[in-house]
Amino acid sequence: MESSSFYLAQFEVPATKTTPIVAQYFDQDFLGDAGVMLKGFYESGQLWALLIGLVIGYGFKSFSSYG
Repeated sequence: MESSSFYLAQFEVPATKTTPIVAQYFDQDFLGDAGVMLKGFYESGQLWALLIGLVIGYGFKSFSSYG
């Protein structure tokens, strides 16, 4: 067995006789999903960590810059 045939064999995709999916319909509520995400972001405490990190980062930038 050649060394290259081992590596090429793992990339071969078998041909199947299926109907291709051209388009799918998704019922999505982007604003509702964003609200759920932001609620979880707030409840987990990550919002406070972000705000504290921004304040500390801005302070560090201000103290370490010249002028």
